[in-house]
Amino acid sequence: MNNNKSFTLPPIPAVFLSIISVQCGAAIAKGLFPVLGAQSTALIRIGLSAIILMAVNRTNLTKLTAKQWKAVIPYGVCLGLMNLIFYMAIERIPLGLGVTLEFVGPLIVAIFGSKRITDYLWILLAGIGIALIAPWTGKGIDLIGVLLALTAGGFWAGYILMGGKISKIMNGGDAVTVGMLFATIVVAPFGIGSGGLMHLTPALLLMGFALALLSSAIPFTLEINALRQMPARTFSILMSLEPAVAALNGLILLHEFLTFNQWLAVGCVIIASAGATLTTRKAVVQENV
Repeated sequence: MNNNKSFTLPPIPAVFLSIISVQCGAAIAKGLFPVLGAQSTALIRIGLSAIILMAVNRTNLTKLTAKQWKAVIPYGVCLGLMNLIFYMAIERIPLGLGVTLEFVGPLIVAIFGSKRITDYLWILLAGIGIALIAPWTGKGIDLIGVLLALTAGGFWAGYILMGGKISKIMNGGDAVTVGMLFATIVVAPFGIGSGGLMHLTPALLLMGFALALLSSAIPFTLEINALRQMPARTFSILMSLEPAVAALNGLILLHEFLTFNQWLAVGCVIIASAGATLTTRKAVVQENV
């Protein structure tokens, strides 16, 4: 009798839990920025995530094939740069704006991967939500922060595409574990060079451990397994819920109240995500025939 079968969440709940986990981690990161800075916070997040994942998954690096190495290295590099650049962005601009601008990446993936008319409806609604959340009339927005957020969105798009590819040739847990190792290598020079680690205390390290779990180890494992079970375009549309969860997270955890337009935006992205959810089963069946 084989007792080694592992439980895997269905793709839709996995994506939703991943989004919630990331946004809770964002609240912790916001508390670390003033002391450690964005680069060192990113290094702590990625580095501790790599350690946690290695301890849990016990990935044997010697068993990886050449094909797997060629896929997982760029995946890890993309993973590291996505997180580093996003943290550098939200150090300059508000979290809600950063999440909104970064989502341009997944939205582009969804647009170019669409094959049915109904997909464009969900993409359109998600786009309207993004437009409503973005403070177009705001003053004093840091241009560098905006450009960094958009750049992070580009790496997010790459992460989705690479994750979909690697999930077909490699166990999800092993892929994220090895990816985190390379992400740590990429982020380490920036995190060490910024000098933020000099201010690290046991209490801050504990917060960093929670950040690593909520923002990296848990969500990326959920996402890589979800990408194995659904098309990259469907995953991208579901991720439209990210700005809405960020807004709700700000209200509940950070006491950041929303305007009417922002609540309208939440409604748009929730409808878009629900629509994508309702059509996911059909899409998965068709692409697996």
